Amino acid sequence: MSESGLAHLVVAVLRRDVMASLRRGSEWSNPLVFFVMVCALFPLGIGPQPDRLAELAPGILWVVALLASLLATDSLFRGDFDDATLEQMLLSHQPLYPQVLAKTLAHWLMTGLPLSILSPVLGVLLQLPTTGMLALMASLLLGTTVLSFIGAIGAALTVGLRKGGLLLSLIVLPLYIPVLIFGSSAVKSAVEGGEYFPQLAMLGVFYLVALALSPLAICGALRISVDQ
Repeated sequence: MSESGLAHLVVAVLRRDVMASLRRGSEWSNPLVFFVMVCALFPLGIGPQPDRLAELAPGILWVVALLASLLATDSLFRGDFDDATLEQMLLSHQPLYPQVLAKTLAHWLMTGLPLSILSPVLGVLLQLPTTGMLALMASLLLGTTVLSFIGAIGAALTVGLRKGGLLLSLIVLPLYIPVLIFGSSAVKSAVEGGEYFPQLAMLGVFYLVALALSPLAICGALRISVDQ
């Protein structure tokens, strides 16, 4: 297939999945509602002291964003598996790599991107200093993309299981840890007035590696799950 044909395939799958998510509503709204509600509970649980909230805000925002992203991961391939669309994708003459790439990017557009855009508002709620806002958004934009690719691998491995949510969490959460460490560290460094570009650079490396290699792992995992 030519490069223009591959690009057209990616755009077509991306558009289809985004429109389907917008129609269903819950796939993009549930992570956002979870993100807002959990962040709003922390000032009630640990007290309204601004200094304490500001100290904990980078870790809180990143952990809750990570869990919110994971919340929608199980459904990434579930609908296609249930209506046999996934089996048709595997049997089609169209290459699978650009299709899973587009589906994963659609998942990020409906979960990671809204979470990143909303994060400064919740940063204000948690008394995060303004010096950390740019680092927070930049780290989440890069980090949630990596989380989507890692989560897609787990979703592909568990798509054939009726109740694969717990197994999915056990598979992907350990792989999320490096992203969480560098993401929250970038925000904390920015708040303290230090350099946070090295952490963002590492997140960029994770992003490039995930973009190149994760679709290959997802393709293999889907073939294993469907063949079972």
